[in-house]
Parts: sequence; C-alpha cells; structure tokens
Amino acid sequence: MHRYKWIRYAAFGLLMLAVNLSGLAANPDLELIILHTNDTHGHPVKFFDYPADGVGGLAARATLVAEFRKEYPHVLLLDAGDLNTGRPESTFFHAEPDILGYNALGYDAMVLGNHEFDNTLAILQRQMEIASFPFLSANVRYKDGRALAPAYIIKEFSGFRVAILGLTTHETATVGNPQVTRDLIFEDEVAVARRWVPMLRQRADLIIALTHLGISPDATSGSRRLAKEVPGIDLIVDGHSHTRLEAPIYEGKTPIVQAWQWGLYVGKGVFTIRNGTIASFQWEAIPINLKKVETTAEGTKVLRHIGEELPEDPMVLQLLSPYLDKVETLLKEKVGETSEAFPHDKARLEETALGNLTADALKWSTRNLKPDFALINGGSLRATLPMGIITRGNIYESLPFDNTVVVLDLQGDDFLELCQFIATTPGKGAFPQVSSGIKLVLDSSREQCVQVRVGGKPIDPKRIYRIATLSYLAAGGDGYQGFLKAKRSYDTSVFCRDAVIEYLNHHKDQITPVIHGRIKLDIEFESLAS
Repeated sequence: MHRYKWIRYAAFGLLMLAVNLSGLAANPDLELIILHTNDTHGHPVKFFDYPADGVGGLAARATLVAEFRKEYPHVLLLDAGDLNTGRPESTFFHAEPDILGYNALGYDAMVLGNHEFDNTLAILQRQMEIASFPFLSANVRYKDGRALAPAYIIKEFSGFRVAILGLTTHETATVGNPQVTRDLIFEDEVAVARRWVPMLRQRADLIIALTHLGISPDATSGSRRLAKEVPGIDLIVDGHSHTRLEAPIYEGKTPIVQAWQWGLYVGKGVFTIRNGTIASFQWEAIPINLKKVETTAEGTKVLRHIGEELPEDPMVLQLLSPYLDKVETLLKEKVGETSEAFPHDKARLEETALGNLTADALKWSTRNLKPDFALINGGSLRATLPMGIITRGNIYESLPFDNTVVVLDLQGDDFLELCQFIATTPGKGAFPQVSSGIKLVLDSSREQCVQVRVGGKPIDPKRIYRIATLSYLAAGGDGYQGFLKAKRSYDTSVFCRDAVIEYLNHHKDQITPVIHGRIKLDIEFESLAS
C-alpha cells in the first residue's frame, strides 16, 4: 500500500514539474514596460505645432497608455519634469489641468524639474496635494534640512521590485526663480545619488533614475555624468534638455532616454528580466498624432500622420474642457498681424526677429523712464508667432512666464563684466536677445565679448546705463548675477507679455520679422558704428 502511495506522489510531482516547466518554456521571461514623458511645459490639450494642428495632448496620450496597459501586465508611467509654464490653458491655472490629466492617466511618479520652481512654493505644494502620484527629488531640501519631496518610491511587480530615484538639476539654484529657490538647497545630483543607489540596490531588483538633468555633449555634466560616475543605475529617464532621440544614449552600460518635449512623443522602454537579472533593453519614441508634409503624385502637399493616429479619450477630454472654455474668449482676441512667422527655435543661439520684437517692446513700454536698451534671455521665448493674425493666446504661448518688466541702472564696467558672462551663453537659455540701442560682438569659441556699443558708441565704463529687462534676470536668474550690482532697480509690475501686447496694439500695421545685426557671433573684430 505504501509503495503505491509513493508511486502516486511521485507521479503527481512529475506532473506538476512538467506543468511548471511547460509554463517556463511558454513564458520564460518577465517584461517591464516604462512609458515616459518630459518637458511637457503646460500642453494638456492638442495644439498647433507648425505645420500641423491637433498634435499631442493628454487625451490622445491616454489612449496610447491604455493600449499598453491592456497588452502588458507590468507598466510604469513616468514624467521627467517641467510640467509647468506653457500654454495659457495650463499656465492660467498653475498646471492644474495637467496634473488632473496625469491623475486620470495613472502616472506613477514625476521628478521636480527646474520649472516647477517658476511659481511660489505654496503653489508647488498645492500641486503636490492634488496629484495622486508623488513628485520626487532626492537632492532638493529646505535650508533647515527638511526634504521638499520624497527621494524615491519602490514599485512591486509580480516577480521583481523597481526603485525610482528622483534627481533635479542643481543648476535650478541659478536658473530657477530666485524669489523661490533662495529658500532651498539644491545638492549636487551625483553626490546624492552615490548615497542612495547602494541602499536602493539592497531593496530592489532594478533602479531607475528619474532625472531632470539634461543630456550634455559629453559626460562632464547632466545625466551622462550621473551614468558615468554612479554605478548601479539600470536606466536614466531624463528631461531638461528637450533632446529628440532615435535610440538610447549609453554611458557605459547605462541607457539614457528622453522623449523630446510638449508631450509630442511618449518614450517606451522594455526591460526583459530573466532569472532576476536584466537580459535586454529596447526603446523607441512613439509620436502622439504628429504629422508631416508629403507631396502627392499630383503635386499637392498634404499632411499625413507620423505613425498611428490616436483617437482622443472622451473622459480625459471632458475633464479638460472646462479649462479651455474659461480662457477661450480672452485668448482669441486679436492683438496684431504678421507678414511672416517669427520663429523661436534659435533664440538660444543667435539674434532672432522674435527676440528683437520682444526686447523692443520692453524698451518701448518703459519709454517714460528712457532706457538705453532692453535685454531678455532667449530661454524666455517658448513658442513661434505664426504668420497672419496674432492673438493674445499666441503671445501667452510665446511668453508663458510671469515675468514683469524691470528697469535698472548699471554702471558700464559692471555691464562689461556681465558681457563676459554673456559670451559663455550661446546654446543656453541665458543667451541674450536685445533691443535697438545696443550691439554686441561675441567670440563664443574663446568665450569673450569682443565689442559692446550703446547708442553707436563704445561703452563707457564709468557711465550709468539704464536697462529694461525681465524680473527674473533682474533678480540674478539664469546667471545674470551682474544685474544684482544695479545702482537702482524699479519693477514696473507690467508683465512682459502684456508689454508685447500693448506694443503690438500701438503699432497697428502688419509687422515683419527683421534681423538687425544687433548680436554678432564668432567673427573678427569689426566696426559696428553704422
């Protein structure tokens, strides 16, 4: 009897082993899907992005996310920061529609980007409260030592754990709103990661660094530096540099990914996990209703979708529609008209017609104070003004920051010192755009300001010059610490975008984009007296 009982147990055991082996053979690997966005900058609904209308938007993104969640059991949805400061339907409400939309999509986490500090800390705290997902940052804290946000989260899946560590660029202390960042400490992200990653490695099978650091040309800064100097990170999901990738960037064995900007793409990373270790990683960027111009056989130009056309989720549309309704009437108001578009895409690299228009508007709006010239930073220009009718909404998109116009008095030698800093800024948000009244020659290869003329004359080191600028720069933002040496500073309380609207209303005629030669780069010294 006992012998037959043993045989039955053995047969049952062999049967169960066969079942288990059969299951492993059919599905030997586990997959983790990471969906991610970054630098969405207040674009909760579909919008016009030359040459196509109806691109992006949370409602279409929701459809894509839902499809992946139906297909895969293990999905993470992450955002690499800079949710704030963009289109008026977001900016008017301090990104409330964006956050509610993220709640609806089921985001797992977001890292604090530098533009999360454009508004007051009270507004940021309110944003954290209404979000059903955590805002992460391990390297930002109050000066009394309290953490501003959680450093990390751990997500448990069937068979493995994933740690997500948030890191914010320490440069936020410089490029963020000084009125906000002065109460905070932004620690070096590499130093902080070195403390956290070994601990998280003990608690999780995979470590994802969710960062707002930026992809730099080399490994001396940003996410590439993080990957090079901190071992043990399996993936870096990055933001800040608005980088458009075709494939991951590897620093050593660590892949770094970004999904461009404005929710125009969703990045999709796939980890294959075999026996508790990573077997492979694949990544692609999926367009959200992007379109391109194609020419038909008949010679007609048409717009066609890049990739699959995504229908919009009706529940997300219903959630966001009240915000659109509230601003629609105001934003449709005509404020001007252009003969051609005023592009913004090169405002960090060279003189642009949009930068000239905006700086001229600041100088004009403060004409009663008789400024010598106006100066703004190229990073304050966020969208192109289209050809034709310009609405209030177009101006709000182009100038989304709540900057007021400040007039300050600065001695010539202090401005010359500031110009040496300006010579280091090509390619950065700090790169200047200037009004009539000033001309600069910059040698960016040697990072030197070669020549400065104000009113057609070489700058006088001992003279006091009056400059119209943005409140952000006047407070030392974006590295303009030289403005803090101003002998006198007056905040007009007029928003920069309102100054531009007033300027356009005053100049009734159609405006045309013009490059005046106010800023010249990488050329030999020449006379700018003309």
